[in-house]
Amino acid sequence: MTREIAVGDIKIGGNRPLVLVAGPCVIENEAATLRHAERLMSICNGVGIPLIFKASYDKANRTSVTAFRGPGMTEGLRILAKVKESLGVPVLSDIHSIEQVEPAADVLDVLQIPAFLCRQTDLLVAAAKTGKVINVKKGQFLAPWDMKNVVGKLRSCENDNIILTERGASFGYNNLVVDMRSFPIMRSTGFPVIFDATHSVQLPGGEGTSSGGQREYVEFLSRAAVAAGVDGVFMEVHEEPEQALCDGPNSVRLDDLPVLLKKLKAIDAIVKQ
Repeated sequence: MTREIAVGDIKIGGNRPLVLVAGPCVIENEAATLRHAERLMSICNGVGIPLIFKASYDKANRTSVTAFRGPGMTEGLRILAKVKESLGVPVLSDIHSIEQVEPAADVLDVLQIPAFLCRQTDLLVAAAKTGKVINVKKGQFLAPWDMKNVVGKLRSCENDNIILTERGASFGYNNLVVDMRSFPIMRSTGFPVIFDATHSVQLPGGEGTSSGGQREYVEFLSRAAVAAGVDGVFMEVHEEPEQALCDGPNSVRLDDLPVLLKKLKAIDAIVKQ
C-alpha cells in the first residue's frame, strides 16, 4: 500500500478511491478553459470521483515549430488561478525550467514534471524545494524500476509529496506500449501511481508535423490499469477533439466521459474493497 498524498481536500493513494486528473491538453483561451473545467466538475460530481483539473500553459515539446503551444506561463497561470478560485478545484500544469518553478508554485496545487524532463536533477530539486505536490511522468525511455532514482532526488529535499505517472514506453517508431507490470513496480516506491490513459495511446510524431493518436483504446487501457490497482487516471479531454489545438486524436470526448468513469469507478471499488 502507498502513502496518502493530499492535494487540497483530495487524498490520493493508500486505499483511497480513484482520482481523476483531467482537462484539455493545452489552455486554448480563458473561456474554453473555464467551460471545460465546469463540465468536468459537473461530470465528476455526478459520478462521485474527485477531480484535479489539468491544462498546460505551454507545450514546450510540440512536434513542429509552428504548432500551437499555449498562452505562455504568465497568462496561463492567470487563467488557471481563475479556474481554481471560481470552481474550488485543485489545478495542475507542467513546468519546464527552474525559472518557472517559483511563479508556478504560487498558483498550482501540483507541479508536473514532463516525461522528457523526468531525469533533470536541477528541475526536480527546485520543484521539490517548494514543498508542493510533485507529479513526475515516467519518461518513455525509462524502465519502471528506474523511477526509484527520481523519487530519491525529490526526497533528498525532504519532500514526500510525490506522485508518479505512467504514460507508456517507446515501442518502435511513433508508437507506445503500456507494460501493466509498471504499476505495482512503481507503487513499490511507496508513492501513488497514476495512469495517463490518453498519452499512452498517442502516436508521437505520427502525423508528420503533429502527433497522432488512437482514442478508441483509451477505455480498454484505463480499465486494465484500474484493475491493476492504480491510484488515479489522467486523461486529456475536449468537447470537440477534432477541433482541439493539441492532442486531439488521443483526447477523450467530454460527452463520452461519464459512462467511462462509471465503469472505472466500479472496477476500482472491486479492487480496493
